Amino acid sequence: MTHAMAQGSDMSVSVPAVRAVLRWTPGAGVPDVDACVILLDDGGRVRSDADFVFYNQPRHPSGLARKLPKKRQGEGLTDSVEAQLTRQDPSVDRMVLIASADGGTLGRVRNLRVELHDAGSGDAAGGEPFAYVDIQPDGGASSALICGELRRAGGGWQFRAVTKGYATGLVGVAGEFGISVDETDTGHHPTPDSGNDPASEGRPAPGAAQAAQAQQAAQAPQSPQPAAAQPQPAPPIAYGYPPAFTLPPQGPQFIGR
Repeated sequence: MTHAMAQGSDMSVSVPAVRAVLRWTPGAGVPDVDACVILLDDGGRVRSDADFVFYNQPRHPSGLARKLPKKRQGEGLTDSVEAQLTRQDPSVDRMVLIASADGGTLGRVRNLRVELHDAGSGDAAGGEPFAYVDIQPDGGASSALICGELRRAGGGWQFRAVTKGYATGLVGVAGEFGISVDETDTGHHPTPDSGNDPASEGRPAPGAAQAAQAQQAAQAPQSPQPAAAQPQPAPPIAYGYPPAFTLPPQGPQFIGR
């Protein structure tokens, strides 16, 4: 039976591992959503930057928390994270579930919901959750949001339906919990099948410089040859660019993540 949770409520979690699924309805003007999880000690801080599990770091070194690929289910999209509970390191006191929006704010996301599934039930393709909570982003200006947390309680675990928004996105979330994040790491990951080499944007293609040199040499005026009975050898080709030559302005260099 699925339990509908109200904001601020708690419920005990008895399964050994949880899959937390973010579900929403895509559409025109709706930003993409990413799920993340942050592992915290009893002081509310990460033990190291590796405790931030997100799209650029999808698996915790311990193997006890990971991010799963996005899926389309019916008219909705899902993004999920999994975390072990009974096998979790004793130094982990809480695990905070985060939703972040790429290219907009969460206030524009329709039907945002968090579902809790038994990760050991084999329902990765879909199934009934044992609990869910509908998320209402506060004020609509947040680009990242705490939308629940798993925490130790009475020798076990419980889920608390709590929300807190951040207009500064994942950088703000990470900073609050002691994560040192390069802001370039929190941009959305490129589409895997784009087929482009981001590092080559704005640069001449391989061989372009050589072709330009050959063209410049071919167009360079040649000195007239003196009249003589025997043909004189042609002067050697001058490789390189003319002194006034400048490269065209380049765009920003996008380094692949």
